[in-house]
Amino acid sequence: MQVSFVCSEHSIKSRSAEDRLNRQNASSPSLGTRSKFRAVAMVARSLGQLSVQNAPSSSESSVKQPGMKYRNLGKSGLRVSCLGLGTWVTFGGQITDEMAEQLMTLAYDNGINLFDTAEVYAAGKAEVVLGNIIKKKGWRRSSLVITTKIFWGGKAETERGLSRKHIIEGLKASLERLQLDYVDVVFANRPDPNTPMEETVRAMTHVINQGMAMYWGTSRWSSMEIMEAYSVARQFNLIPPICEQAEYHMFQREKVEVQLPELFHKIGVGAMTWSPLACGIVSGKYDGGIPPYSRASLKGYQWLKDKILSEEGRRQQAKLKELQAIAERLGCTLPQLAIGKGAGEGGGGAAGPRSGSTLCIPSLVSAERGRQLRPAGCLQRGPADGEHRSNTGEARTALRRGWDGSGAALHHVGRGGFAEEKAWVCLMER
Repeated sequence: MQVSFVCSEHSIKSRSAEDRLNRQNASSPSLGTRSKFRAVAMVARSLGQLSVQNAPSSSESSVKQPGMKYRNLGKSGLRVSCLGLGTWVTFGGQITDEMAEQLMTLAYDNGINLFDTAEVYAAGKAEVVLGNIIKKKGWRRSSLVITTKIFWGGKAETERGLSRKHIIEGLKASLERLQLDYVDVVFANRPDPNTPMEETVRAMTHVINQGMAMYWGTSRWSSMEIMEAYSVARQFNLIPPICEQAEYHMFQREKVEVQLPELFHKIGVGAMTWSPLACGIVSGKYDGGIPPYSRASLKGYQWLKDKILSEEGRRQQAKLKELQAIAERLGCTLPQLAIGKGAGEGGGGAAGPRSGSTLCIPSLVSAERGRQLRPAGCLQRGPADGEHRSNTGEARTALRRGWDGSGAALHHVGRGGFAEEKAWVCLMER
């Protein structure tokens, strides 16, 4: 499962997000349904506090719920909640349909309107579960923003890729599983070197013109590929993508901080980022190995386990220990330090890309216990009484530097202060 966080550059700068994170005891089994629900309820309560200290800007509103902000996705007119709920790993897999309904209901009741899935998630079962919940709850379709992703649809050669055939047939199959007439955004789940770009853009334009989708976007595409898609769309009077879904965390920063801001300024493509805690690595839970019930212990996630146990993974753990010491002095947790405030105040007034952060939160259902954290603003406030702290510069310096797997400091590069204002935002992660 995932949570998406959608925000603009200026809202990041002014926001004191009060998210709640979930930490897992590596030696403990997964918790029971009642404990799981308490963890979910904790998240719901935190959502109601997100905008208490900040009035909405001109690009955001809090119409549906006092504690939830809404912003445009990229430069499109699509209004999405700051937080979104995704379905990777859990829906149709790790959790029961009843638990999935509880999660989605809590999200919706607290103002979340963005729900993300994909044809490949649980081999299509995630879409089935999501669609069943929407139908059962009777929510107005116009109040929801549903996104799905197309690329891996089946084992046959014609059931994957971004050909016109698979985009149209794959999206039709997704809509049948979702029991919907359309999705709001359909993502190309990776680039397809075997399909001409013009064919992909024409197919995306076709499904939009046919009312099967409102917008389309890209996922894990390079800047050159996104620019090519935009150029093709403009050349042939087709519809360009509105956003890119990219990985973003302290070990993976260049694309979101350097490349995507440039694309936003040039062509208006926004960003939806995923894995701000690097699939849980930044949470510190893998410091002592692979905990049971963690994502790296699941079947099909050997790649993550290998990454954690690799030399690069060990170097990352060493850097996390350095940041842990800073977090303890600030009265924050390591995940909060990494994602709460990002690079601090930032400067510059140039508009940066609207962004969404899609991250995995199986902690909602499999962590040992939910733990309420102090506001992400603890980088500027005391751990309990809200008193201003004088040692926040150390945290901002650490976050601005970041660390890659080799231990070398990463430079924060951006236009108009965008990189300095960027924050990793998270709710929970197993």
